Amino acid sequence: MSTKRFTGSLFQEELRTEDCGPRFYAYYYKQWDNYSMAYHNHDSTEIMYIISGMCRVDVQKPDGGSEQAVLKKGQFILLDANVPHRLLVEDGVPCRMLNVEFGFAGSAPGQPSIRQLAHEEEEVETFLTQSSPYMVLPDPEEVYHIMKSLVLELDQRGLMDHGGSAIQVRIIPSDERSHHREARNLKSPEQGTLVRTLFIQLLVRVARLRGEMSRSAPDQTELYVIRTIEFMHHNMDRSIQMKDIAAAVNLHPGYLHRIFRQHTQRTPTDYLTMLRMEKAKMLLQQTNIPISEISEYVGVGSRQYFHMLFKKYTSWTPVEYRSMMERHVSQYPPEE
Repeated sequence: MSTKRFTGSLFQEELRTEDCGPRFYAYYYKQWDNYSMAYHNHDSTEIMYIISGMCRVDVQKPDGGSEQAVLKKGQFILLDANVPHRLLVEDGVPCRMLNVEFGFAGSAPGQPSIRQLAHEEEEVETFLTQSSPYMVLPDPEEVYHIMKSLVLELDQRGLMDHGGSAIQVRIIPSDERSHHREARNLKSPEQGTLVRTLFIQLLVRVARLRGEMSRSAPDQTELYVIRTIEFMHHNMDRSIQMKDIAAAVNLHPGYLHRIFRQHTQRTPTDYLTMLRMEKAKMLLQQTNIPISEISEYVGVGSRQYFHMLFKKYTSWTPVEYRSMMERHVSQYPPEE
């Protein structure tokens, strides 16, 4: 393993020229309320993910001024190493977050490295070269799920490293909280293959989110439409309403309806119906799922309503469509 000394910055050139991987220093779930943290900095990169509520993060600029970032549920802020910042949470408006702090260390031979990842994933390489003291990004839950899995694995590895006994979590006194270390002290020299794999997933997802944000900078509404369509694809098998879709992308339903129609020439409801009917056509054609059960696979609770939608969309009933597809296959069997 390389003995080279790395900094905690995500944008250091060495990540793209040397074989290294992540080292996690702290993590925690925390509910804040009526809290004001002093400005502080540390030699590690930090991700604060807002699970619920809202908060404000002030970032100090080199000239002594500051920039303010207001974060709401479903957003996260990535702070690069050694960037002075502070957290503020209003009284009566609590904020629950998941926080992870990490740096970097040399990788042993055969282990996946960030350099290799950047070589294979163009968006990751681009991301690592676009240095920024901080960035605020929206998340359609992928980043949150990866972070949860990462924290769980760090917890489990910590338990194993301590012979299966419970680890005592030291609650840092208020006068020490400026160090922002209300977390487990992770001292294990080897944090495991699964931890490295989850970090790679996290880095790829953040890089892609940053890329999408950059590409859509002239028109922020396009990013919301993309996120809406992704949510529909992931949830079309269950009963979802316009209010659920709007909440998933942190927009008012009326505003989302308007910008979605501007970009797609369809209402969100029409677009969701299209996705469901196309999925139903695929299931009728390529599976043996009983027709009576197809409606459940595409998130339409009523069979009668599903049959009505399908006929309106295709001009065929589900029974007629499956029969037609079966005749087509028997007449033109696939080539071997």
